[in-house]
Amino acid sequence: MALNASSLSCSSILLSCDEALSGACCTRYLFCLLAVSLGFNYDIFKYNMDRFLALKVFSTVARLGSFSRAARELAISQPSASRIVADLERQVGTGLITRTTRALVLTEAGEDYLARIDPLLDALEEADQAARGAGELRGTLRVGVSSSFVIREVIPSLPPFLRRHPGLKVELAVDDRYQDLVVERLDVALRFGGLRDSTATARLLDASPRLLLASPDYIRTEGQPVVPADLSEHCVILGPTGALAGTWPLSPKKGRLPGQLGGHLSVTSNEGAVAAAVAGLGIVSTVLWGCRSELEKGTLVRILPDWETDLLELHAVYAPGRAAKPAARAFVDHLARHLKLAWNSA
Repeated sequence: MALNASSLSCSSILLSCDEALSGACCTRYLFCLLAVSLGFNYDIFKYNMDRFLALKVFSTVARLGSFSRAARELAISQPSASRIVADLERQVGTGLITRTTRALVLTEAGEDYLARIDPLLDALEEADQAARGAGELRGTLRVGVSSSFVIREVIPSLPPFLRRHPGLKVELAVDDRYQDLVVERLDVALRFGGLRDSTATARLLDASPRLLLASPDYIRTEGQPVVPADLSEHCVILGPTGALAGTWPLSPKKGRLPGQLGGHLSVTSNEGAVAAAVAGLGIVSTVLWGCRSELEKGTLVRILPDWETDLLELHAVYAPGRAAKPAARAFVDHLARHLKLAWNSA
């Protein structure tokens, strides 16, 4: 079928691509040719393709907080990214991003707009994934995780996962504070402790007792506690798993005896608390993943092994308001297998 030269030319299509999304130029060109050959209105088709590109660029800029970073991720130029978002703002009829010399901040309208378009973009990504089949993942996956867990478990688990999915980009948003999945635009967050939101879509990955540990040097100098009451005579390090309550509830294998402790040293990160214990500053409480390396090396040893603290749960919490991304589900499945193998071998 011949093409209408007045409405379409190869050069006009290629120029309108404007570097769009790397290899997407050729894809878009072929789609436009196909659309016109089938009798579709090229102007309408081109508008929809441009709009999709604009939404993708805006979402990426909002997620990364930078035009230049978004441009690098999408393989376009920084001026193109800026112009595309500016055109989108004109089409929408309001500002979506406040630009300053120091940062990019979404306007109230921009926040609302992003919340409405992200599910659409996610649905398209999921449709692409379904068409490709379950074996291949692409796009970007943002994971919220604490600093200690990302170092000790998440990063060591990544090599086989990324080798299996070379088209997937993983962004680890590392923060020891509570992370809001919507505000931080996370696809999944790994959280310890009970869930704040009972309606959240979450998967329980583990529930582990917190161990009590000290360095061999500390035990040689200060002696080893035999019963929880002995802890009152020892130096205690309160880490993030005990800092909120300021206590360690202890229970024996039979019955229950709550023990309460006040720490002489408080550290807000697991890494700091464990390092303090290795340095001989006192007794620390942490879960197995937080001290497995030190136990294997012998720089920390368990004390009161017949007594346990309350269980600490680990959940993978998915972004609310939409189905979990296939990449998020695949990552959580992979991490669950990694943790099971690692913790069973400890």
